[in-house]
Amino acid sequence: MPAKGDHEARRRDVSEAVWRVLAARGFGGLTLRAVAAEMGASTGLLTHYFPSKKALVAHALELADERTANRPLREAPPGLAALRAALLDVLPLTPAATGMNRIWVGSWDVALADPDLGERQRRRYENWQARLRPHVATAVAQGELPTASEVDDVVAAAAAFAHGLVVHALFDPDAYPPDRQSAMLDAFLASLATGSGHAAPGGDALSG
Repeated sequence: MPAKGDHEARRRDVSEAVWRVLAARGFGGLTLRAVAAEMGASTGLLTHYFPSKKALVAHALELADERTANRPLREAPPGLAALRAALLDVLPLTPAATGMNRIWVGSWDVALADPDLGERQRRRYENWQARLRPHVATAVAQGELPTASEVDDVVAAAAAFAHGLVVHALFDPDAYPPDRQSAMLDAFLASLATGSGHAAPGGDALSG
């Protein structure tokens, strides 16, 4: 049997190949054959790691989770500034962030088609909103947001705004350059601070 170190090194090689294929071709082009070709290996070797396409997709989503969790994050004082920083971290403001967002948006199709993957995706977004919640609660406590604000509603609106803006920027990057995305986020946060509305960009970003 191969030494443990050799097995772990091979698994890292497989994971890197999965990520390269995913970044280049998206979930639609992520297949055992494509990953094997990327590694210069046989599909038989890949089946030791991924007995099915679903297992391969699940691993790709785990890799996206890891890379998202390990990316550098902005720092800001507690409250509205921290909420702004957290939302900026999600937007496609750089080539790296654009690439990551393309992967996540591309994952929606496979997640919607599979109940297990869909549930994992739901939990991801639930966890993301849970990380936003303390920023909103602090902003309310500090008087940066109206005291009558429903924290969970504001969190949901902020998450929906960010996702809507991501979709707009991915499909029409010339119309939504980084400076415009930042300005739109600032306008949205200002509307929260004045209690003037929780509208998402364009009003129908996710409705088609």
